[in-house]
Amino acid sequence: MYIDLNVPVPFQQTASSKKGKEKQIVPSSAEIEALEAKVDLLVHLGYTVLAFTQTVHKKVDPKTHLNAVEGVLGQLKQRPGIVFLKRLSIVLDEDSEKGFGLINANTSLFAGYDILALIPTTYTTLSLACLTHTLPSPLTTHIISLPLTLPRLPYHLKHTLIRTALKNGACFEIPYVGALGGEHDPLMVDADAAENGDSAKRHWWAAAREVVRVTKGKGIVVSSGAVNQADFRAPRDVGNLLTVLGLPQDAAHDTSTRVPKSLVIRAQTRKTYRAVLSEPTLVVPPAVLASLPTTSMDVDGPTPTSLKRPQDVTAGQLRGKKKKKKANRD
Repeated sequence: MYIDLNVPVPFQQTASSKKGKEKQIVPSSAEIEALEAKVDLLVHLGYTVLAFTQTVHKKVDPKTHLNAVEGVLGQLKQRPGIVFLKRLSIVLDEDSEKGFGLINANTSLFAGYDILALIPTTYTTLSLACLTHTLPSPLTTHIISLPLTLPRLPYHLKHTLIRTALKNGACFEIPYVGALGGEHDPLMVDADAAENGDSAKRHWWAAAREVVRVTKGKGIVVSSGAVNQADFRAPRDVGNLLTVLGLPQDAAHDTSTRVPKSLVIRAQTRKTYRAVLSEPTLVVPPAVLASLPTTSMDVDGPTPTSLKRPQDVTAGQLRGKKKKKKANRD
């Protein structure tokens, strides 16, 4: 199972109207056909789980925000064995330091997304992303994507921040489109979170090596992040690319298989209480059930008397039992 958690979709919101609300544009047939061609190519390359990404700059305004991915996925044809996910990425800058919409009052607004991701461009927003927004809650962000194609990283990657984020279950994303000099999401380019061209390719290699060094190869997720079909690569080719960064072969393979699979499972805990997936239940095998002295047993009901834990015996009761045994011997 190979997973790509960053397939950008066309941004489908216009400027706000007189009433302060934005209107959602219905994607044209040409846009749907282009997205269908991308999906067919990714499936042909071997990917079975695809996350379609909507990118927002600065903050999420509950009065104007619309789920653009929902409308796009509703028009894609279903493919057996292929899973589609919805992802929201928020580009954080200096204006986002005072807040960017991830508050409990907006929980219902983010419930329609399977994965939440943050793209910090300042040290303050990086600290918020690593220390605060990776804690278990209905608004937990499980992906932290760094601007790897900028001339230099806008902050120093401290081990304490990175270790805390990894301990909380977050993953750091490395989009391989930067290594190819491909085209990023136009909104990220406008937000100064990514660059295109040959110079961006050189910047990507230096920044990606730094990410691998700080994380020690743990908690890394590789994704495409590509807009053009020509920039998509097969999973094994991407794994070979990551080995050049210093990752072992098995760790490079896990960046598109085991690690993103665990991330998707952890992302489901946003809809549970305190990140608890389920309540464990007792399942008794039929052979064991037949050997019990009781004639019937309800697994979901109260525990049978034969399986109950014996009551605690006090010290006085224990001494009394010993005296009775000694008297019987005499």
